[in-house]
Order: sequence, then structure tokens, then C-alpha cells
Amino acid sequence: MNYSALFDSLSSKSIMVIGDVMLDSYIWGTVDRISPEAPVPVVKTKRTEHRLGGAANVAKNLVALGIKPLLFSVIGADEAGKNLCAVLEKHAISQTSLLTTSNRVTTVKTRIMSGNHQMLRLDTEQTDDLSDDLEQELYTKITECITHKQVSAIILQDYNKGVLTASSITNIIDMAKKHAIPVFVDPKKDNFTVYSNLALFKPNFKEFCEGVGVSCDKNDSVALYNFAREYMQSHAIERLMITLSEHGIFIANKSSEYIHLPTQVRQVADVSGAGDTVISVAAACIVAGLPDVEVARISNIAAGLACEMLGVVSITKEQLLKHI
Repeated sequence: MNYSALFDSLSSKSIMVIGDVMLDSYIWGTVDRISPEAPVPVVKTKRTEHRLGGAANVAKNLVALGIKPLLFSVIGADEAGKNLCAVLEKHAISQTSLLTTSNRVTTVKTRIMSGNHQMLRLDTEQTDDLSDDLEQELYTKITECITHKQVSAIILQDYNKGVLTASSITNIIDMAKKHAIPVFVDPKKDNFTVYSNLALFKPNFKEFCEGVGVSCDKNDSVALYNFAREYMQSHAIERLMITLSEHGIFIANKSSEYIHLPTQVRQVADVSGAGDTVISVAAACIVAGLPDVEVARISNIAAGLACEMLGVVSITKEQLLKHI
């Protein structure tokens, strides 16, 4: 199979990304003493770095794969929002479909780092649902895009920060169905059971077990498939991919096929953002027309590569082709 030509063909595709965007901030420094005020390390800061997180990181991953992302979300009218927009611009990601409001704060995850070690994480966030007015304004923008642009797929990236509500999820999926646009979902707990009529549903193992209300061993592929099959049938899901952290990736489809691929043995540096990488690569592979076993294999490779690097990173098309 000519993977290079296959990935090159994706350059003409646009994928809509809707969900919670975040700013991942890193304060890098060194530790050489303990504070005299309390038994805590003193970090002597050297530099601060801003990276894209959440749905914004998914958009960045799509850019790295040669795909044009159409990013829809809501940010605060604050300094963090300005910093996030600056990083989006750096990666050539349009901000025209981001709504800015003074009634919400931009989600920021600030990690204090000493060398390659995370000392502390500080989260600034607002998790209540969007107001009805904001939700309608965002949905209007999404509808206009679907109506007037060639959208190859939609990724719903849900971090339970309020951008995706039960009603907006249903409305977006219904709109996508009318236009025959496949929907891929990376869910979180709050809206888990709302999602249906999907091309791909990608929870991690903990999210799946809690969302479905079941318990099984990560390595028990038969039990996992039985639970997955029942859930796919009841929610009209074509494929269900479950990330199993150190145990790899599991994927099942409505044709009664499933496969469990063990993780590739790698030196894990950081798992941050690996889920964003998986949904991006899986969506790209499905849009490219690859069979499910290849979707799982390539997504598994991408996840391993992402975990080898420190912080939230993107896997490029060139990196993937080298390892496929």
C-alpha cells in the first residue's frame, strides 16, 4: 500500500473540530533547594512556553497530518485567550470560528517543570454549560460552515468544560447526518451516553467502563468486545475504539470484527495529549478509506510516538510514514 500517496490525498480534506480548547502552559526551571517557609521545592524559573491543548491540539495534529482543520469553540476575553490565539496563528489554524466572551475564562493547564519532571499542575477553568445565547451562536456558525464548505468529517472533542452540551451534541450530529458527514467522538463522562449515530467513538478504558457501567480486565478482549458490541448496537455506532494505555488499542465494528493491538514497547516520557493524537490519526485514516485494522495499527503507532515526547505534542505525517 502506498501510504505516502494516501496521506498526500488528505491535503484536500477539511475536518471540523468542535469542543473544549485549552492552553497548555509550561513553566520550565530548576530545583536546587527546599523552601525555608514550607517543605516544598523552590523552582527557579527559566522560561514559559504555551502549547495548544484539548480540541485545539486535535486541530494542530490534523495540520501536522496535512489536513485543514475548521476549529469551533468558545474562549474567554482574557490574557490566556490571547495567548491561545497567538499559538493558533503560529500553527496556521484559523480563529474565525472561535467565539470570545467576557462571561467565561479560557481553560489553562499550567505545568511547573524541573528538567523532565512535573512538579505541579495548576488548572484555571470553567465547566458550566454555555449560555443558551452562546450555544445558539456557536451552532449557527457550525451550520453555516457545513452548508457552505466541503467538510469531510467532524470531530467532537469533549472535555466536559461546557462547550459541548447534550442539546448541542444532538443537534450537531443530526445536522451531520443530513449532510452525510461522518462524526468521530472523543468523549468524557458527563455526555457519554448522549452520543449516537457515529462513525467512531473513542473512549479510554476507564471512560468506557464507567460510561457503560461494566467491569472487565483490559486484556479480556472477548468480554470487551461483547460490551462494545452491545453499546454499538444500542447507540448506532459503526466503530468503537478503546485506548488501553500500556495495553495498546482495541477496536470493534458493527460487522462483528474486533482486534486488540498491544502497545509498542517505548520509553514513556509523557502521556499528555496522547488521546488527542489518537482521535486525529484515526479520523484521518478513516477519511482516507483505510480498513479498521489499519486505523488501529497506525493510531497505535501515533500514540506510542506521542508518549515518547515530553508535553503535549503533535505527530507529523513524516514521523508516521517512517514508522508505518
